[in-house]
Amino acid sequence: MVKLSVIVPFYNVQQYAPDTLKSLRANARDDFEFILVDDCSRDGTPDILARARRELPGAVCVRHERNGGLATARNTGIDRARGEYLTFLDGDDWLAPGYYQRLLSEIEALGCDFVRTDHVQCTGRARTVHRVPHGRRSVVLDPRSVILPADRSTSVDYPYAWAGIYHRRLVDRGLLHFTDGLRTAEDRPWIWKLHREAESFAVVGLLGVHYRRGVASSLTQIGDVRQLDFIRAFDQVVEETARDREADRLLPKAVRTYCAIISHHLGTIRRFEPAVARKLKSRSAAALRRMPQDVLDAALDSMDVQRATRLRRLRRRPAATGAAA
Repeated sequence: MVKLSVIVPFYNVQQYAPDTLKSLRANARDDFEFILVDDCSRDGTPDILARARRELPGAVCVRHERNGGLATARNTGIDRARGEYLTFLDGDDWLAPGYYQRLLSEIEALGCDFVRTDHVQCTGRARTVHRVPHGRRSVVLDPRSVILPADRSTSVDYPYAWAGIYHRRLVDRGLLHFTDGLRTAEDRPWIWKLHREAESFAVVGLLGVHYRRGVASSLTQIGDVRQLDFIRAFDQVVEETARDREADRLLPKAVRTYCAIISHHLGTIRRFEPAVARKLKSRSAAALRRMPQDVLDAALDSMDVQRATRLRRLRRRPAATGAAA
């Protein structure tokens, strides 16, 4: 019986994959499996993973013939997973030795649907601890009870899939898969769905994941059109939350977060290619018009003057052909 399935997508990360795989070896156990999904890499990553098949206990290698993006690669891993519990890691990140055994012990002791953890962000030589924005630790709670308040950072604003561990029953209930084909912000609809529909969760003060920030090949560093998938992702968050039994209570949070993300991208618009910057403006304006307007008005009234003014100006932008996300 496989106790834990670790799903690790790789795409053109030959520089970092050896460290990732070394850290997985330091976490191996007889009842762990490591599902290594090569998302059609074009560098030396496939050769590195071929060696891992021989050297990493429990390694299962899968290759995509077409690049599908992180969400699709994770879904491939979920579909192949046999473990009672599942977790994720990205192909350019790494783990502390023995971390997964400690993480597994935490969720087994708590008996909940999923557990969320803090992580270490690594930018060059700098190391910064980032904590789940929830104060109570090692206490089982209703996940939807921590979505609010709307004007503060909460657990749905900490979407990292690799910062936690998940019971298989979430797969069986259709709650662990990602929206296929999303190229960025794929974890936003995912974390909202978990917090709306799962039955129990906990936060634990456990550090072990080292998240590598500022990788040149990461989509967060590339100003091309794939970055605009955040609009598709947050459209999904708003649409699904609008159908929730507590939509009146939860929608203000979803809409306000969406507005904050749009404002962030507008504030860094110079990093985008000119054609993509134009699409960002037109698609963001269309997104604002799709939101529930009364909820949007309240969200803008609650924001600081600079962000609210930027978004109100964009909201008045004339609709353009092809502006939809």
